[in-house]
Amino acid sequence: MKGLEGRLCEEFSPRYYGLCTVGGMLSAGTTHLAITPLDVLKVNMQVNPIKYYSISSCFTTLLREQGPSAFWRGWAGKFFGYGVQGGCRFGLYEYFKRLYSNVLVDSNRSFIFLISSASAEVIANVALSPFEAVKVRVQAQPHFAKGLLDGFPKLYASEGIFGFYRGLVPLWGRNLPFSMIMFSTFEHSVDFMYCNVIQKRKENCSKVQQLGVTCFAGYAAGSVGSFISNPADNIVASLYNKKADSIMLAVKKIGLINLFTRSLPIRIMLVGPVVTLQWLFYDTIKVLSGLPTSGDLTTHSRVDKAA
Repeated sequence: MKGLEGRLCEEFSPRYYGLCTVGGMLSAGTTHLAITPLDVLKVNMQVNPIKYYSISSCFTTLLREQGPSAFWRGWAGKFFGYGVQGGCRFGLYEYFKRLYSNVLVDSNRSFIFLISSASAEVIANVALSPFEAVKVRVQAQPHFAKGLLDGFPKLYASEGIFGFYRGLVPLWGRNLPFSMIMFSTFEHSVDFMYCNVIQKRKENCSKVQQLGVTCFAGYAAGSVGSFISNPADNIVASLYNKKADSIMLAVKKIGLINLFTRSLPIRIMLVGPVVTLQWLFYDTIKVLSGLPTSGDLTTHSRVDKAA
């Protein structure tokens, strides 16, 4: 409804959740596409840690053996897979947050953030898993397939439907904690910035200030989430490339310390900026649609008092 302060839709309407879904798809898909070369390095370091023992060795070896095109292997899986995941993650989070806030009126805000993000992420990873299964194989097994178009039928022919969901449980293990921590950290960071730093209500801030808060909160959310999800990320890469047949065997083969440290530096390089850009793109789409930026604030009384 454009008549309402120039907004394309009213908050919490079906069109609003549709806009959030599209915003999540575009923000997640484009940012993951942009960091495909780093993701190729990460996956190969996880799957072949002896051969690719550092970022520099992985880069030079892949460049020498497979050429520059190797760094863009799996780009379609990144763009479409994480686009679908992002649409479900952001759109459903907004929906579940509103739903649980109305149903669980006396619950703690942090609890609402956690269960909303968890509910959204369960569905988002079911949508992501087939794309991730093909993407990881394309990146770590150069002769498996060229991309999604030939990768999907080849994987189905060799492993059936199970092949697309071989790593679903580890995906949940990686992305559920990440999403829960990411959304909760983002929400609390936004609240902290308006209450303690800017000390003004969101609606009294310029759009530039609001997007600045989004960037700060997004980077904090991505940095914290990267530490939480790294062990499961290593397990996912191991299972999809058949380095182990089960989660327990993958943990045993990788080793407890390596589970937390393997590919962590490059993962930190990936996750922090990517999550920041996702939130920036997502909230920019909201702003351009006449909607306020993200962040559920309940500290206006403290803000008014400080002002």
